[in-house]
This record gives sequence, structure tokens and C-alpha cells, in this order.
Amino acid sequence: MKVMYWRWLFFISGLIVMSLGISMSIKGKILGTSPWDVLHIGLFQNLGLTIGTWSILTGLLIVVTTSIIVRERPKIGTWLNMLLIGSFIDIFNWLLPTTMNEGLQVIYFIVGLFVLSFGCGMYIAPNMGAGPRDTLMMLIVERFGGTIKTARMGIEVGVTIIGWLLGGPVGVGTIAIALLSGYIVQYSLPYCRKILMKCIGQIEGMKPFF
Repeated sequence: MKVMYWRWLFFISGLIVMSLGISMSIKGKILGTSPWDVLHIGLFQNLGLTIGTWSILTGLLIVVTTSIIVRERPKIGTWLNMLLIGSFIDIFNWLLPTTMNEGLQVIYFIVGLFVLSFGCGMYIAPNMGAGPRDTLMMLIVERFGGTIKTARMGIEVGVTIIGWLLGGPVGVGTIAIALLSGYIVQYSLPYCRKILMKCIGQIEGMKPFF
């Protein structure tokens, strides 16, 4: 019971932190946004709704499609990832003040990059289920071969082009997130796992859950 409590707490907290970072990067869109947010913003600008809603809808499309292909029901963590991130993106977009000052937008973006990457490591640490986009990436690797890096890059290039055609903000920040976020997660993930183990009080030699 204690183990599951801390795992779920880290998972949901990580999603919230990552959503905060995504919203900060959106507020600093003078540098561009992440590949998926280029698409979400482009859809928002052309079709209305909200950026978070489009995050949920694109995630839902991916979840349904991948579930049909692999003939497996998505884990609860996948559904929560899809719903909570989109919802909290809208909440933070509403809470965080918008600025037209270019310097402040740059600060927004840089801090947002680190926050979203740390949140990503935090939500992955308890191993409660991959997000829709990560599931799609793994499916492509499984079905067509290649590396995770190649699959992720291919997906992100594709959604960036579509988002750009829809008027989404593409810039040096888009490339920065694509290239640097993985390196930050590489350090934040083991750190978050270490903290999680301390919270759970797992004894040495006990089989890990991830």
C-alpha cells in the first residue's frame, strides 16, 4: 500500500510538473515550442478549443490507434497521462502571466525546458505506464525496427512540419527541446528514482519495481 501510494504520488506530481514546464515554454514561444506543442498551437489557432484540449485529442487518437494495432488495452497510467497533462496545460496557461517582453519570454522558455524535462523524469520514475506519444514511438521501433532515437526524431519532425503549416511557432527553441530534454531526463530520472526509493523505504537487495 505504501509503495503504490508513493508511486502514484510521484507519477501524478511528475505530470503536473511537466505540464507546468510545457506551459512555461509556450509562454516563451518567441523561441518556438516543443514539436508536439507546435502542432497543438497550430490546431488551436485554426480550429479553436484550447491547447490542452488538442493535447488530449491528439493523445486520444494515438491511444486508440495503437490499441487497435497491438490489440491491447492501454494502462490506466496512459489514460491519466493523456488527460492530466492536457488539463494542467490549460490551467497553467491561464495562471501564468503572458508577457510580450522578449527577455522575459526567453527566461520563460529556458526555465520551462528544465522544468518539463525534470517532470518527465519524475513521472517515468515509478513506471506507472507510458504516455500516448511514447507508446507510439515504441510501437514504431517494434514494428519497423531502428532505434528509439530515430523513431522519436521521425515523429517529432513530422508533427513539427504539420504544426508549422498550421502556423504553430517553430524556432531555435523547438530544436533545443528536441535535443536537450533527453539529456536532462537522463539525469533527472535516476535522481527521482533514488528519491522515490527513499520515500518508500525500500531495503537494499529488494527487487526494484522498474
